[in-house]
Amino acid sequence: MHIKEFIFFLSSEKRFSAHTITAYKNDLLQFFSFLNQEDPSINDLKQISFKIIRKYVAFLLDSDLKSRTVNRKISTLRSYFKFLVRMDYLSSNPILKIIPPKSEKKIPVFVDQDSMQALLNEVSFEKGFIGERDKLIIELFYVTGVRLSELINIRIADINFDKCSVKVLGKRNKERIIPLTNSITNEISSFILKFDLSKYLFTNLKKQKVYNKLVYRVVKKYISKISSIDKNSPHILRHTFATHMLNNGADINAIKELLGHANLSATQVYTHNTIDKLKMIYKQAHPRA
Repeated sequence: MHIKEFIFFLSSEKRFSAHTITAYKNDLLQFFSFLNQEDPSINDLKQISFKIIRKYVAFLLDSDLKSRTVNRKISTLRSYFKFLVRMDYLSSNPILKIIPPKSEKKIPVFVDQDSMQALLNEVSFEKGFIGERDKLIIELFYVTGVRLSELINIRIADINFDKCSVKVLGKRNKERIIPLTNSITNEISSFILKFDLSKYLFTNLKKQKVYNKLVYRVVKKYISKISSIDKNSPHILRHTFATHMLNNGADINAIKELLGHANLSATQVYTHNTIDKLKMIYKQAHPRA
């Protein structure tokens, strides 16, 4: 069914991450498992019809999956069948008429400004390299809104100390430049000199680049000191960065560029939190509210 070719295409041409490629592969395997159970006689791509795909979507919805998950699986199939048509393995695309379910809007969870100030100004971090590194990790997440993968791959060479900025490599290998405050630029410079770092900004005691789980533990440990949020992941700090920027008057298009979003719709989820704040202010201030 040309799955290996499709996966190679995602890796070599689309340059998707290993995590994304694994998700695509699992989605396709689930689809073909469904086909095999639904109609074992299907052994050719041309036998896959709009009706059988519609049955599959109905099966997914009946499985109590969230609409967002169902839409991701449909998106995988769209990419797959588009690839097959492009490669002339199919003459027509059977998924074109499939209408995806409406996704529920998930409002991002974030840490409020007072709590973030308390974390950075009042919470005690460990003494020495580990404590200073951990605080810098928290602060850089909050000041830049970078993704976890972007943060752990920051090299010292990526930091422009004169222009107070850092270069990060985002999704699909897209580079972007993010401004830094003078304060954190000085902190980074002092941290590098104090602990004689030469390659990556964030390392363990053996000067090896930090890994995902280590950073997760750091964020969870310190966010739990100032917030009751259940999911204390690094992404919470990305949400916090965007929400606080919007609440303090930043232009949404500027935030889109800082976050490295491909389109504005991905950034607009943060406006819900801003609108909630405006409603609260309106109720408090308007005489007729």
